Amino acid sequence: MSLRKKIADSAWFNAAIEGVFAAYIRFAYRTSRWERQGFGAMDEVLAEGEPVIVALWHQRLMMAPYLFNLDLGKICSLTSAARAGRMAGQVQARFGFATIAMSSHMRHVTLSREVLGRMRDGWSIGIATDGPRGPARIASTVPLVWARTSGKRVFVVAFSARRVVAFPTWDKMWLPAPFTRGVLMCREWQEDVPRRPTEEETEALRQKLELALDAITDAADLAAGRS
Repeated sequence: MSLRKKIADSAWFNAAIEGVFAAYIRFAYRTSRWERQGFGAMDEVLAEGEPVIVALWHQRLMMAPYLFNLDLGKICSLTSAARAGRMAGQVQARFGFATIAMSSHMRHVTLSREVLGRMRDGWSIGIATDGPRGPARIASTVPLVWARTSGKRVFVVAFSARRVVAFPTWDKMWLPAPFTRGVLMCREWQEDVPRRPTEEETEALRQKLELALDAITDAADLAAGRS
């Protein structure tokens, strides 16, 4: 095993990197001015003890800890089982999130069974709808399956900031810069998902979810003062 791989697989090294990312996110949040918009409906559902499905684009994933009120409920987010995905999951865990690691070997039926079991136990579920590998801003049908089976309400969320740090990843992942102005935004996706949709109905709903995610992300950018 190469030295580089040994370092990358080191538990100590990964814990240190996770700690740096978590500390940066807290610092950027606390040193910036944030406006929250549209969270009332989701907060009301959580206050009643009902879990929800929270969807966002992978590019805006790192601010997820501030897009869900842990004082009102508990949430489990889906992450990739690959090294980068595990690290992102551990960063979220430092904020109180639980995680489910998705692997290429995990069947959709197995994953859905675990997710729905968590929801029955009162856990909300968060998912980057174009993750974990993209293509960017192309929604999967996974949240539709869970909404159809669980009957739980779906909310789309996004963050934006006037100044951001963009990483050279497939989705150009964002982190807010410190000392900036930012927006955290939430909207309910109010489409009805039939119990047994046809392929055409599923694709139409997938496109509507994609449009809703684009709309809230663009609205957050506009509210933050970005073009």
